[in-house]
Amino acid sequence: MSTPLPREEFPVTEKYAYFNHAAVGILPKTTVAEIERFVRAQSEAGLLGTFPYEVGMPQSRERIGRFINASGEEIAITPNTSHGANLIALGLDVRPGDRILLCDNEFPSNAIPWLALRSSGAEVVELDTRYERLTPDRLRRELTPGTRAVAVSWVSYSDGYRHDLAGLAEVAHAAGALLCVDAIQGLGAFPLDVRATNVDALYTAAAKWLLGLQGVGFTYVRRDLIDRLQLAMPGWRSVEDMWDFHNHEQGYSPHALRFEGGTPSFLGTLSMTSSIGVLERAGVDAIAAHVLQLTDRLADGLVRAGAELLAPRGPGISSGIVTFRLPGCDSVALGRAMQREGIVTTWRPGGIRVSPHGYNDAGEIDRLLATLAECARTLTAKG
Repeated sequence: MSTPLPREEFPVTEKYAYFNHAAVGILPKTTVAEIERFVRAQSEAGLLGTFPYEVGMPQSRERIGRFINASGEEIAITPNTSHGANLIALGLDVRPGDRILLCDNEFPSNAIPWLALRSSGAEVVELDTRYERLTPDRLRRELTPGTRAVAVSWVSYSDGYRHDLAGLAEVAHAAGALLCVDAIQGLGAFPLDVRATNVDALYTAAAKWLLGLQGVGFTYVRRDLIDRLQLAMPGWRSVEDMWDFHNHEQGYSPHALRFEGGTPSFLGTLSMTSSIGVLERAGVDAIAAHVLQLTDRLADGLVRAGAELLAPRGPGISSGIVTFRLPGCDSVALGRAMQREGIVTTWRPGGIRVSPHGYNDAGEIDRLLATLAECARTLTAKG
């Protein structure tokens, strides 16, 4: 099986079968070269070396925007997913009696910022997902006239369930609510069109499937929502002309740039846009098809091995994440044993999470399955 992302871009393949992109992604060689060029420029010329990257920030936002079919004017460079969620949550100016809906299995980045709104009198409801996921039909039953926003992860970090964003947005909008999306566990492995899905706001970070540095991400705010959000954390770059330093009475930028506040990470932004270029050259549709082939192959092998998959799989809901338990084996001990053999996953007491990307291949999946069987036999024998 050929890979849409060239394996030679990823030196990690020389040492590991790396299946941990849901935790930290791998920097492509192309991106590493761009990062090194920036560092040398600042080392050798200071402002003269870095200012061209400042000048190029509008083009960077445009490139990020095109990646999700948005305008660059709807993109703010942000440090991480939590920051983006806070920009939206704090911007809503919630009042007592307003209602916010979450899933109870959200990663804290998309839970804590919204739960904090309880201090403003909002009713923040965490929907039980143990027996029923947040489908459009479920959302329709949960919405009330006071619901202001629904916040959901596109892909669940723990088990890989992928939500129907377009369907959720349609239902939320019919009830007058916003759909706000944490995209970090899907974007880069799957294509996302914010116009087609009609989401209102989206926040993510670069360090996982987008194959960028840690400490940088972006937030998309739909154009007609920008002025409706309160600016909770303004800074020198929030105003119409940020270079007019002493005009403190000027208005805010009409674009999402206002949400950046202070100076963003030029280096982080460079890593993100460079890796987006790598993803675009491979074709995100091709990456998605490949990743689904890998996770289907893995899921089939795990079921044959007697493992329990922790999320349903199928058209529209499968993703790049497969989480499983092997009855009779401690998941932490099993994950550690596999890692000693060069198979890198996330292992927690609740299960082992596997997350391949577009440069992984079928041979690595087969190696994981074989290593799993051998490690399980060894652990069982030790009792």
